[in-house]
Amino acid sequence: MAQKVLVGMSGGVDSTVTAVLLQREGYEVVGVYMKLHDKPGYHEENWQKVQKVADFLGIEVHFHDLSERFKSEVYDYFVESYRKGFTPNPCVMCNRTIKFGEMVSFADSIGAEKIATGHYIKCDGNFVYAAEDPLKDQSYFLCEVKKEVLPRLIFPLGNWKKSDVKAFASEIAPLKSFAEQPESSEICFVENSYEEVLARHMRIDKPGETVDKEGNVVGHHKGYMHYTVGKRRGFYVHGAHEPHYVLGVDAENNRIVVGKKEELLTDTFEIDTINLFEPFRKRECEVKVRYRSQSVPCNVVIDERGKGKVTLHTPVYGVAKGQAAAFYDGDRLIGGAVIR
Repeated sequence: MAQKVLVGMSGGVDSTVTAVLLQREGYEVVGVYMKLHDKPGYHEENWQKVQKVADFLGIEVHFHDLSERFKSEVYDYFVESYRKGFTPNPCVMCNRTIKFGEMVSFADSIGAEKIATGHYIKCDGNFVYAAEDPLKDQSYFLCEVKKEVLPRLIFPLGNWKKSDVKAFASEIAPLKSFAEQPESSEICFVENSYEEVLARHMRIDKPGETVDKEGNVVGHHKGYMHYTVGKRRGFYVHGAHEPHYVLGVDAENNRIVVGKKEELLTDTFEIDTINLFEPFRKRECEVKVRYRSQSVPCNVVIDERGKGKVTLHTPVYGVAKGQAAAFYDGDRLIGGAVIR
């Protein structure tokens, strides 16, 4: 009997090709479309695309409304993190709680042994690895996924380039339109900017003071929620003759801390919410502090309370509280944490 695999299907070309490849490999493919939010018109169009793929493949597909769980676990986390002056990564949280959390539970309910998505990632059942295409690699976003889920995950696109995925789809007449549609946005519930999301829930235009690292008032800004570490525009500094950058956000006092570019360099930071695919207390490895950043060599020390300190061998710009730190041994993902 063919092994049953639950494929997360979004209506995009990546998940569509994933379903096709797995069926050709002999799996019994079942699809699931997860409704995560209430953006008008978004789900109706995508669900129609998913049904088109299901009809072509002759597979069963489910519409799974996870909007309430997504709101409490991801959306509210996003909003509250910004309220506190952090820079969250909602995709990392979504992968832990929804795509490889709730989706796993749904797989159990229908008797599916495996779970697959169109992520550009490799997985051998024990570890996640960076994808073959460094421009599309999404392993960073799985740094907080629970270790016990890994043996069930399949990522057929780990060795593919995006151009090859589109070419593959374009050769299948009913799926050609999937290859021609534009890329989806990185954060599914953000249309234009994160400020638009925050403005629905709180007052974000509240002028405050701009200060230097010593706490001296050097200017003003339009509200701390408009700023993240590294931003260089949208605030005023008295008598500045060279660019200033946001070094930190003081949400409690509605202040932003600014300085020159070299002051953005960081060589140490603290972490918590540590998630490891192999246990350690002290280790040399590499770390990514943002999705698009280069990994840099570091030393990680974790104490008995589950808190940690990361010391970078090469300083990096713009380490922000709330972002995810993903730890690697070469191209092998060994865990992640939240920067504090």
